Amino acid sequence: MTATPAAMTSGHRTSEPLIALGLAAGPVVALGFTRFAYALLLPAMHDQLHWTFAAAGGMNTANAIGYILGAATSAWWARRLGGSTAFIWSLLISAVMLLATAVTGNYAALAAIRFIGGASTAITFVVGSALAARIHTGNRRHRPAMLVAIYMAGVGIGIVLSGVVIPATIAGLGTAGWRFGWLAMGILAALALLPAIWAARRTPAPAVAGAGGHERIRLGPLAPTFVWYVLFGAGYVSYMTFIIALLHSEGLHLGAQAAFFIVLGIASVIGTLTIWSRITGRLRHGHAPALVSVIVLIGVLPVLIWQGLAAALLSAIIFGATFMAGPTAATVLARRLLPAHNWTAGIALLTVAFSVGQAIGPLVSGLLSDTSGGITKGLWLSVILLGVAAVVALLQRDRPALPPAATTPPGAIANR
Repeated sequence: MTATPAAMTSGHRTSEPLIALGLAAGPVVALGFTRFAYALLLPAMHDQLHWTFAAAGGMNTANAIGYILGAATSAWWARRLGGSTAFIWSLLISAVMLLATAVTGNYAALAAIRFIGGASTAITFVVGSALAARIHTGNRRHRPAMLVAIYMAGVGIGIVLSGVVIPATIAGLGTAGWRFGWLAMGILAALALLPAIWAARRTPAPAVAGAGGHERIRLGPLAPTFVWYVLFGAGYVSYMTFIIALLHSEGLHLGAQAAFFIVLGIASVIGTLTIWSRITGRLRHGHAPALVSVIVLIGVLPVLIWQGLAAALLSAIIFGATFMAGPTAATVLARRLLPAHNWTAGIALLTVAFSVGQAIGPLVSGLLSDTSGGITKGLWLSVILLGVAAVVALLQRDRPALPPAATTPPGAIANR
């Protein structure tokens, strides 16, 4: 059951930031574990399963294709089951898929598991984003961006947990330890269900279009953001897929790789909460996504120009503090430019665009990494894509679909 407006404004109202933090269990699992922990486990899987880098990238492409399917259908699942129920069940399936990844080394079976996991985590992430966008029902202009940023900070939390748990789990086991890494992620994902269930039951139900309950979604105002999101998704995920493999190829030991991942995750949490929660709510037009793209691009450069732990940690700080501001900016733009009853559908379609980029990026980057230039050559693709993304983002203009006063009238939130 979702909370009514009266419950949200009562004297016993649960803290809005605490609800957002509970919902953050979704991106902890959806991206922190399912998507990004793969980078830590890739070197061991690559060595023991005798993969090419194209095959390794293909595994993330399978995950991203599933993500496209999940994102495209997430609004339908939210309408059919209710947002809270869709969020909780998709998170449960995601945990099961993480556990299943530890069971087999067969490439086709792993690709199928990654595909299903991609679909379920997309539903988790999209529906959770919409739930987070609905937590605040008051008039404070910048409050929603802060709550969305708390939700997005779950990604950094997941990365930190991965960086701590996976190296400790597989240390001493060599390349065979990757199975135990996935097992540990699955167990943690199951535990994450507890705060997620608690928070999902305390979010308001979605606004409705009107008496008929349906209104055709108009996405024209967000067209430049869609193109930007494809390019940004392809650029950032290529780095996240192969960065640990690059550090491994340079001879950095498991402890250094773990340190990189932990620093990246901590930077993500701090950057998302203290910097981007303010910037994304204040910058107009496409300035926030353009700025995000440029800084993420700068974050990729240290590991391409220099080798060693110092360069890796510098990259982790810059890249980590910024990359999750992309989804934050996209969610805030959807909230600002679309009517409230279209938020879930708008965020879902933006996530489809993001997923298309994430499907293409690792595969192309992997193919480039198998050539004479190695992984470094593949990662230069990230720099190019992020540069183009920044230019495209500047084409975005604020053209609200409804006047601000009509976007979230207090009476539009209904309990169902």
